[in-house]
Amino acid sequence: MVNPLKSVLKVRKKGVVILPKKLREEAGIKEGDEVIAEASEGMIVLKPLKPKVVDVDPELIEEFLREEYGLEGRKCGNILEA
Repeated sequence: MVNPLKSVLKVRKKGVVILPKKLREEAGIKEGDEVIAEASEGMIVLKPLKPKVVDVDPELIEEFLREEYGLEGRKCGNILEA
């Protein structure tokens, strides 16, 4: 197992902590990225937020929206079909 990269950081005014470049690079965090902060058992863990990209068929989305529009129309007493 590789030794984890460690640094001593200072918490500044308003809780600001500066992450050294080596730590950011090791974690894959770049300027402008968002991170998830988790507090547990006296520790704070920062993880890069990497949203999953999903390839969706636009025609499938249109079909779902037509179905939803039809259901909403019936709920409101309108008999509207797309």
